[in-house]
Amino acid sequence: MCSTCGCSNTDKITYTKPGDKVMVETLNHHHEHEHEHGHHHGHHNHHHHNHAHSHDHHHHSIIELEQDILMHNNLIAERVKGYLAAKNIFAMNLVSSPGSGKTSILERTLKDLKDEIKFYVIEGDQQTMQDANRIDAVGIPVIQINTGKACHLDSEMIFKALENLQPEENSVLMIENVGNLVCPAGFYLGEDKRVVIISTTEGDDKPLKYPDMFESADICLINKIDLLPYVPFDIEKVKEYAGRINPNMQFFEVSALTGEGMNHWYDWLKKQLKK
Repeated sequence: MCSTCGCSNTDKITYTKPGDKVMVETLNHHHEHEHEHGHHHGHHNHHHHNHAHSHDHHHHSIIELEQDILMHNNLIAERVKGYLAAKNIFAMNLVSSPGSGKTSILERTLKDLKDEIKFYVIEGDQQTMQDANRIDAVGIPVIQINTGKACHLDSEMIFKALENLQPEENSVLMIENVGNLVCPAGFYLGEDKRVVIISTTEGDDKPLKYPDMFESADICLINKIDLLPYVPFDIEKVKEYAGRINPNMQFFEVSALTGEGMNHWYDWLKKQLKK
């Protein structure tokens, strides 16, 4: 999890609106849980605890820190969920590896549906503004969160972004997470649905490699189906592997480039809004 890979030491997070020069900067928003597990159990008085024990204790501390981070995250996620529910905003968390075409799918969806649906977008990326600029060009209100070293969005970042974005009632919020199928799996953002996007240019064993993400997602978009004749990718295998992990998962085979299959995804989205 994230405290082990070090990405939870987020020393600088920025929130920027394209063209607006609005930039909020947060330093170390995880308030590193100073309490160093106050219960010392007098360990440090007996000098005979061996190296293995102290290693054990270190491992135990990391697990406790992870639990702290996730508990804090889930608490704020419930707050986000309450805020969104009060305004009748339907929120989706889009997750994928880099290069799956996640931004292209989002961009095409916004272009095709913006006359019917009021959208807002939160873009997550470690460093650049490129994705937010692409969404801004479509004319959709967007805020970019740059996470620095952190390889996922968390609920506190979403809460701060929403304060800046101020979405209207009865709208749809699209959250594009940082490109990574590992860390974002553990962080609930208060979303209504989680959408995992993979592409035919990746391995068809993705569900086996990232079971936590596939278990936690509601639907899977398989993008770049226009490339199927040219790549060794077996859609049925993907569905079978994912089905073992998450029997309820729904699949949409799409091409953000040609538009093929996108209507099925749009129909699903519109159906969610009528519920």
